[in-house]
Amino acid sequence: MLLDGPAIVRVNLFVRSIATISDIKMEYSVQLTFREQWMDERLKFNDFGGKIKYLTLTDANRVWMPDLFFANEKEGHFHNIIMPNVYIRIFPYGSVLYSIRISLTLACPMNLKLYPLDRQICSLRMASYGWTTDDLVFLWKDGDPVQVVKNLHLPRFTLEKFLTDYCNSKTNTGEYSCLKVDLLFKREFSYYLIQIYIPCCMLVIVSWVSFWLDQNAIPARVSLGVTTLLTMATQTSGINASLPPVSYTKAIDVWTGVCLTFVFGALLEFALVNYASRSDMHRENMKKQRRQCELEHAASLEAAADLLEDGATTFAMKPLVRHPGDALTLEKVRQCEIHMQPKRENCCRTWLSKFPTRSKRIDVISRITFPLVFALFNLVYWSTYLFREEAEDN
Repeated sequence: MLLDGPAIVRVNLFVRSIATISDIKMEYSVQLTFREQWMDERLKFNDFGGKIKYLTLTDANRVWMPDLFFANEKEGHFHNIIMPNVYIRIFPYGSVLYSIRISLTLACPMNLKLYPLDRQICSLRMASYGWTTDDLVFLWKDGDPVQVVKNLHLPRFTLEKFLTDYCNSKTNTGEYSCLKVDLLFKREFSYYLIQIYIPCCMLVIVSWVSFWLDQNAIPARVSLGVTTLLTMATQTSGINASLPPVSYTKAIDVWTGVCLTFVFGALLEFALVNYASRSDMHRENMKKQRRQCELEHAASLEAAADLLEDGATTFAMKPLVRHPGDALTLEKVRQCEIHMQPKRENCCRTWLSKFPTRSKRIDVISRITFPLVFALFNLVYWSTYLFREEAEDN
């Protein structure tokens, strides 16, 4: 170490694998080779004319080591199979290279508002624990400080890029040197399209089948509506079980909530159709009773008229005479009023008049309204969240 300034430690990483990225725990597991290099003039030695390139140690306690720690670490362990995966190289001019393979589980706070159309930034922070910047400074190695293994495979994410930066922190005891690397992960949408979005669409469409069933097929329509509703509720519960409880609304919550509303609306539509059907039957029964009463009343009147004609005396009455022109004038006025009224032709009413009952009309309107509204929702949903995703990228 130099006595006239802080010790400069240059750090570089080699990311070997990224095992898991957990949305529930908001963490990720990474295996990497960690290297740091610094100068310690006390360790200079004679290389005997270049015959000795470096000395190798396996015990880190024999030399001075920077007190680096991973700030966002949850768990970690070294690898000791078959031998400890660590070495220390001391070069003749006093340079020390420390390399070790470690596995870490690191915290990764996530913003899930756009889930599953989101991108997440997971950081790896390395800082000095006890030495301030007056004594110890960490710097990224020149050139390529972070390397990633080729063909890195992640089950549900893609590593788009990574950025190195500095994150020095100031506390009451001084300023401490800190390095960080930000890993930008993009979530693979194809998995969620197949497992969530397409099944939800199919459930919503299946719930519309009840609109095409006969209104008297009560068991079939009730079974279909309840089954699709329970299946949609189970799907929603399974999605929420794989995510942490957060205080904001996620994109997947909007989708499942609207799909559940459509399925529930199809079940309520059948309740309305059933009520309208019973109302139509009641109205039809009332019309039949009224016609029967009118026929009975007309028959009784005819019988009474026959009795009166048989036993009554006739009286001569002077007829009331009106001017012939009055009736002709009133008829012309009525015809003019009829011609002056505009003829209103409504295509929808004409089309709906083909279906005599209100229950049938409700089913026919639902066959058109539900798909149109669902298509409009899809247009708004995808345009909104896809544009928001592009805006965040820019």
